[in-house]
Amino acid sequence: MHRKPDGSWDKSNLPSRHTTEGPSRAPHRSYYYAMGLGSREIAQPFVGVASCWNEAAPCNTALMRQAHAAAEGVKRAGGTPREFCTITVTDGIAMGHEGMRSSLVSREVIADSVELTMRGHAYDALVGVAGCDKSLPGMMMAMLRLNVPSAFIYGGSILPGRWGNRDVTVQDVFEGVGKYSAGQMTLEDLCDLEQHACPGDGACGGQYTANTMACVSEAIGLALPLSSALPAAYLHRDQYAEATGEAVMALLERNIRPRDICTREAFENAAVVVAATGGSTNGGLHLPAMAHEAGISFSLRDVAEIMKKTPYLADLMPGGRYPAKKMGEAGGVPMLLRTLLDAGLIHGDCMTVTGKTIRENLEGVVWDGAQDVIRPVSSPLSPTGGVVGLWGSLAPDGAIVKVAGLKHTKHRGPARVFDGEEACFAAVEARQYKEGDVLVIRYEGPRGGPGMREMLSTTAAIYGQGVENIALITDGRFSGATRGLCIGHVGPEAAAGGPIGLVRDGDIIAIDADAGTIELEVDPIELENRQRHWEPRRTNYQTGALWKFAQGVGPAHLGAVTHPGAAAETHVYADI
Repeated sequence: MHRKPDGSWDKSNLPSRHTTEGPSRAPHRSYYYAMGLGSREIAQPFVGVASCWNEAAPCNTALMRQAHAAAEGVKRAGGTPREFCTITVTDGIAMGHEGMRSSLVSREVIADSVELTMRGHAYDALVGVAGCDKSLPGMMMAMLRLNVPSAFIYGGSILPGRWGNRDVTVQDVFEGVGKYSAGQMTLEDLCDLEQHACPGDGACGGQYTANTMACVSEAIGLALPLSSALPAAYLHRDQYAEATGEAVMALLERNIRPRDICTREAFENAAVVVAATGGSTNGGLHLPAMAHEAGISFSLRDVAEIMKKTPYLADLMPGGRYPAKKMGEAGGVPMLLRTLLDAGLIHGDCMTVTGKTIRENLEGVVWDGAQDVIRPVSSPLSPTGGVVGLWGSLAPDGAIVKVAGLKHTKHRGPARVFDGEEACFAAVEARQYKEGDVLVIRYEGPRGGPGMREMLSTTAAIYGQGVENIALITDGRFSGATRGLCIGHVGPEAAAGGPIGLVRDGDIIAIDADAGTIELEVDPIELENRQRHWEPRRTNYQTGALWKFAQGVGPAHLGAVTHPGAAAETHVYADI
């Protein structure tokens, strides 16, 4: 407990004592007086309010407003908020060109920059506000790394657009590019669609990566119940932000830290929710990375084992019918957790940022049988999860595929190999492939890209062309909006000498998403011969941030992390 009997704060064990306490810190305090703080505010705990606000894309434009609201909640609860911003690289804008190499790297930069800001200024607690794919896990990774009392809040999803008397999202625009190239959509319609798909603030409006990780933030206990439900454009989201600011002060008073909340069981809960919502395959990358920050071993295989046992329940785009807004209206993550808990599929005793357990948070949440967005466990969309892992001779370290809403789950065909996405996209756009092919995009892994690009432009173009009897395999990633038989995270990656780097045109590849296998049907002796003649490829990135990332990044099945993690710690920031 950091409160004294008179209600004031005892900072003798808080990081901010290093900047605010005693005569030697008079120069430090002078800076705070310069910013309008008084002696009372300086004597209170300092709470970093980190926001990923920018004008790169609508995912981030409502974050500053909500960060201000969170700061007000901190003030009301007796803390002194210190707002700061970090970057976001937004995948929708980065997609389909060299800029996508910056996306996964930005997750590390976000976590690192939040860590450095918190360490440099000795803040005592953290509120994180994030809205786009990599900023959510990046912010939560920082919380787990620092292990100061922390609470997360999602900026909210975008409202669905309306076009042709139906709800649309940016996914429809990406797929519209494929329809246009196939002569199934006019240029006028494509231009009209692009002007109506994204009506305002908020992250992409299906169960893509941002909304998947927002559901994770609640399921893993770092965000307040129902805080992910409301779209960004709804101003009463700010009430959740204020409540998050208040919640972090209660956590500080009780010294409840992220690693108390994010236990092995909590990560299992998170994996269940990714699968049950038909969430993004990127969940299989970000959960291991977050666990790494907490010193918990939780690999792609662990994620996949849990997903294999989890029913697919939420009828959300891209595999299902509804945009993210409908999930919130149906009761959001608490409604989903209700049926999962009642069926014994999640751990109810995990602590959360409310100071209560998952089970306690769900008291009073009654199953709503009138809504049809979230199915009960007794009547799932399918009996196994919307995301599955694959292993075999082509992917000894594993791969991942989203099967939510997918009928084409088995495929065997000849490889068509491309060294990089651009070559494959050009072939797809020109229809220079055959039905039955297995398109292989390699040298796009964490190290070989570098940066492990997403492939939505290519996968959406194939889908838009109406081709189903085809598979796409990569050591890179897929967007949460990808649909079709698209297998990502193939490991070891080509740049590490993995089998995907040895595939040649015409090799037969067999995929069975039901059995969880992916096999390269080439004689092992022939593969050994190819391995002897294989040479590493040199990327175009021989300096700068992408070069630095490539030097230290680990394999995708362990989260593509860039440092040793909590297992190597000799001190935790919270205890400096």
